[in-house]
Amino acid sequence: MVKRGREALEPNMDIIEEALLQSDILHVDETSLRIDGKQAWVHVACTSAYTYLAPHASRGKKATDEIGILPQYKGTMMHDAFGTYPRYTEATHALCHAHHLRDLKGFIEQGHTWAKRLTTFLLSAKQVVEQHGGSLLEEEAERWERVYDHILAKAQYRLEGMTPLPKKALSFVRRLQKRKEEALRFLREAHVPFDNNQAERDLRMVKVKENISGAFRQETFAQSFCIARSIVSTLTKHEKNVWDSLCLLLTGETIDRVLSAT
Repeated sequence: MVKRGREALEPNMDIIEEALLQSDILHVDETSLRIDGKQAWVHVACTSAYTYLAPHASRGKKATDEIGILPQYKGTMMHDAFGTYPRYTEATHALCHAHHLRDLKGFIEQGHTWAKRLTTFLLSAKQVVEQHGGSLLEEEAERWERVYDHILAKAQYRLEGMTPLPKKALSFVRRLQKRKEEALRFLREAHVPFDNNQAERDLRMVKVKENISGAFRQETFAQSFCIARSIVSTLTKHEKNVWDSLCLLLTGETIDRVLSAT
């Protein structure tokens, strides 16, 4: 049924793509999925209003180039620092702190005291930004930046003096130093969130499907599922009745008209 519905639903993916390209913030991520007995990936580009899912044999830039959204995007791209995303230089970038907090939890368990201070810093900054309506005045943002720099500088000094050298922790600290602007963009720009949880939520049903079915036997089935799931997710985000809306879409209505209908 999903495969048969694809012909009617697929043209709406262009409408979703155009809406994503016009957004100030774009959440991007990917997750693994087995297709035809091989490791593949499902890529997501999404906002709080639209979802675009696409399967591909590749995880990296070959996939995102061929899917086609990221090469055109010129807003702010929110992600987990996976090496593919920063290569799109037409966009600005913001880093997901949910990923950082998970890494920091591991470092705390290993006894790194700086990781606890950085965790407190990030959670406190998030709270302050929310209290100020989504962004800080420049003077206040600069004060938080100085604290950030101080914590990371002390962490780097201590890590570099340890034997054996804790390479993973040191790499983490150096990355946050090098990419400070991306890590702290949420302080100044109200449209930039603290984390990339939107993308993780929109990928969740892919993992649910995998847990139930195990895999897709053919790529065309995976493509059909991703199209249907993108449409259902987008309808849900607009609080539309999914069944009634799908009936309209399957008979030739377009998703922009369905979403704008009262």
